[in-house]
Parts: sequence; C-alpha cells; structure tokens
Amino acid sequence: MRTTRADAILHPQRLAILRALAAGPGTAKKLARALPDIPQATLYRHLGVLAAAGLVAAVEERAVRGTLERTFALTGSAVVSADEVAGASRDDLFRHFGTFLAGLLGEYGRYLEKGEVDLAADGVGFREHVLRLSDEELPEFLAELREVIARWSDRPPEPGRTPRLLATVTLPTIDSSGAPE
Repeated sequence: MRTTRADAILHPQRLAILRALAAGPGTAKKLARALPDIPQATLYRHLGVLAAAGLVAAVEERAVRGTLERTFALTGSAVVSADEVAGASRDDLFRHFGTFLAGLLGEYGRYLEKGEVDLAADGVGFREHVLRLSDEELPEFLAELREVIARWSDRPPEPGRTPRLLATVTLPTIDSSGAPE
C-alpha cells in the first residue's frame, strides 16, 4: 500500500523526525540521539517512508567502519495542504489533528525535561487570539502570515540560532448553538 504524503507527515514519530531535521541535516545516529523514544529499526523504517514520500533525502553518504552512513535533510516544506486531505473522513481529520496536537505536547514535554526552564528567556508561549475576519479577509490574512513565516523559516542552521517551533491552528469558533459565530 502506498503511503500518501499527508499520511507520511501525520504520524507522531515521523513528525518528530521532520521536526528534528528542520533544525538541520542529520544522520540516523544523530536522529536516534535526539529521539531516544524511537527504536533504531523503527527510525530507519520511518526515514524510508519519509524518503518515499519525497519529504527527506540523503544529502551525503560516507563510509564509517565498513558501513554506509547517510545524512538526511528535508527536501522542502512538510506542510499538509487542504487539497492533500480533501477526501479524508471526519474521523481521519480528527486523527490527523490529534497527531498534530500530540506532537506539540511531545515537543513541550521534551522542552520541560531539559535542565533549566525559563519560559521568558526561551521565548516559550502559547496564546489564543480570536480574529474577526470576513471570508474575503481570511485568505489575505493567512497569505500575509505565511509570507512572514517563510521569510524567517528559510534561515540556515548556524551557531547561535536555536530552532524554534511555531505551530498555528486556524478554525472558526463555534457558539453554544453549534453555529459559527
């Protein structure tokens, strides 16, 4: 069975691998150190799924003690578009969203497990903002937001640059009658 690009991305362990590679290219050994909760054989299997979906690629190969060590990198964006999940059932959509949220919880848990935690110094925050936008204004707002994110997300890894996760969720709020406000 062929794994779709959306299914390749929307899996908890593969999301963790994609996030790790967003910080910069890495070998399977480096990824295993960064993601100790993923068994090595499982890590290789997930890298294969991500490579088959065109999300990661081996960008370097070198011989290490008689074996070939590959360095993997993202090939582009790991964003799932609305078109990619257009035919998904409500259950699938809920499962995908749950996977997304579980990934965020996992990242936050890893952050809290690090030595000293300083939310302000680390720039950690979580907020909700209700925006009152018309159906015409929403695409304009999202395009501007994507433009800002793209401008800042294309920076290469360098000393002094800490990878930071920015997650967004956009959905209409629902009033107590079940209708969008």
